[in-house]
Amino acid sequence: MKNKKNIQTNNKKTQENQEKTKKKGFLWLLGMSFISVGLLLFCQFYFGNTIDDKTVFYDNTRINGIDVSGLNRKEAENLVSTKMLSSINQTKIKLDYQDKSWEFSGNDFEVNADISDKIYDAISFGREGNIIEKTKQANKIKQEGFDYNIAYSQLFSGLDKKLDEINQEIYMPPTNSKIVFNPDEEVMFKVQEAQNGVELDKEKLYSLLDESFSKEKIIQISLPIKPILPEEEKENISMRSSFSTDYSTSSKARKSNVKLALSKFNGMIVEPNQEISFNQITGSRNQENGYQKANIIQNGVFVEGSGGGVCQASTTLYNALVLSDVEIEEVHHHSLPVSYVPLSSDAMVSEGFADLVFKNTTDTPLYIKTICNDTLAKVEIYGASLGQGQTRKVRSELVKIIPHNGDKIIQDTNGEYASQILYKGEYVRVKYPKEGYETKAYLQYLENGEVVKEKEIRHDFYWPQDGVVVEGKYDIGNGMTLPESDVKLIPAQNVTETHFENIKNKFKKTYPNAFEA
Repeated sequence: MKNKKNIQTNNKKTQENQEKTKKKGFLWLLGMSFISVGLLLFCQFYFGNTIDDKTVFYDNTRINGIDVSGLNRKEAENLVSTKMLSSINQTKIKLDYQDKSWEFSGNDFEVNADISDKIYDAISFGREGNIIEKTKQANKIKQEGFDYNIAYSQLFSGLDKKLDEINQEIYMPPTNSKIVFNPDEEVMFKVQEAQNGVELDKEKLYSLLDESFSKEKIIQISLPIKPILPEEEKENISMRSSFSTDYSTSSKARKSNVKLALSKFNGMIVEPNQEISFNQITGSRNQENGYQKANIIQNGVFVEGSGGGVCQASTTLYNALVLSDVEIEEVHHHSLPVSYVPLSSDAMVSEGFADLVFKNTTDTPLYIKTICNDTLAKVEIYGASLGQGQTRKVRSELVKIIPHNGDKIIQDTNGEYASQILYKGEYVRVKYPKEGYETKAYLQYLENGEVVKEKEIRHDFYWPQDGVVVEGKYDIGNGMTLPESDVKLIPAQNVTETHFENIKNKFKKTYPNAFEA
């Protein structure tokens, strides 16, 4: 019974202690709240900015040399604006540069009289921080004085526009250095030195104007200029590719046409993303443009035509471009294989029909040099290096032989060959049949002589050509016997595996480097 009573007594004491603790906690929180509010109000008074319409400038304060001691913001603004604008209206400005000069007066400008923001900045000086700091700053201003300057140039709202007009007259753009390409000189590439440009240094001029406004009414200033630095071109050019074809057995006229066409490209600089058309550069292949008559391929046969040989020029250029890894946008093959390049390496051109078009897709210019003597036509491409140990090579592939259909016999109905044949059974050969070829070409990428990549760049079909045999048109008379014809009619071709291998070996022997696997 006694223990039960003790337990009740202890519980009551514990409850009373808990209530006392809660009461003390509440009083502590309430006290802290009052302290926080007090501190906030104190800080606002102690650190707050007390500038208002009644705030006046400290003694010994000047704006642009004008004493504003004891004035409030509005009074100071009126006084300073009036005196500054009066000073501006009396000002004469003369600006000189070399043999040119420009003269203005204050009346030539639109004047901006709103300087309220600057007045606020001036009156705020010395009123930052706590009350102790403010007092120290105020005493310092009163003892040593405070000079605040508003740039006169800020009041000329039309000044900046006039200075831009002056700058247009004196502006001189820089001359960037550039590479001069002279393909026929011993030193082909020279760097033309750069020259600085000039323009008005407006920031410095404003500073000079503000300094002069505070001292004199008649201002004369030699315009400050600053250089415009040019871009420097570095000479970092190497040969990207070279390709030549042999025309030693060609006629004098044909050689002349090849030389003339390639001469149009000698010294050419092809800028990045520039597209070049062979036909546009070489012009019409006629006598007026200096081209002579020589053999051309027409309808599968060689005939005389104006500009014969120009296709060898385009082919030589094409292969140099391919080896230089230049993008070819248009290229065509001949109807017959040509002797001076492997299959799928020729580039036939014809006005209004076929063109060679290429584009410089590199980031730097390409430079073309052409060289022609009595035996070789050569093209060299220069520009940024392909890379250390990097070269390009073209590989040709004979896919298959396309068999010809043998001879086609036509009658001489117009008597064109009457001097040679008259009767049926008499023949004269005009053209031999020729087999056709399906071929491909691949561009190989080599590093230190080893092929690391290969891509197909051509897939061509040189279609077979029918033989053409002309037969006389008259029936043979009774009792007439025709002599045996020397013309042996050729049947349709049957291509064997042995023939295919023989032709492939022939091409490999003629162009050993082009047919390597």
